[in-house]
Amino acid sequence: MKNDFISSARSVSDMKAHLVLTTKYRKKVLTGDMISRLRDVLTELCEKWNCKVIEFNGEDNHIHLLFQYYPQMELPKFIGNIKSVTSRRLRQEFPDQINKIYWKKVLWNESYFIASCGGVTISVLKKYIENQNSPS
Repeated sequence: MKNDFISSARSVSDMKAHLVLTTKYRKKVLTGDMISRLRDVLTELCEKWNCKVIEFNGEDNHIHLLFQYYPQMELPKFIGNIKSVTSRRLRQEFPDQINKIYWKKVLWNESYFIASCGGVTISVLKKYIENQNSPS
């Protein structure tokens, strides 16, 4: 993978993070269509936040997002925005599937996992995410 540095007036950076979101109570609610839709929504959100999706995938109860971001980015606000927008969009577009599992307006667990990518190579992390068993 070639280096795509992010340049600003005062810095040049190459910061990447691996984000994992789990569904509330780890319920198996996500379908293949939902995972595909999440990919589109997350790509839109990353563009709005001036960051870039490197890899995305998920299973029926969690998603993985590998993204590149700039140093001044407020990650907790970004993650909160991801959780609220994706939850709202999936509830609007897949109400029958989600409402039969969740009665309240929830989709994601309150907590999340995020790690900067440095412990393993990006290619290893990409391979791991690519090999997630997406629901059909």
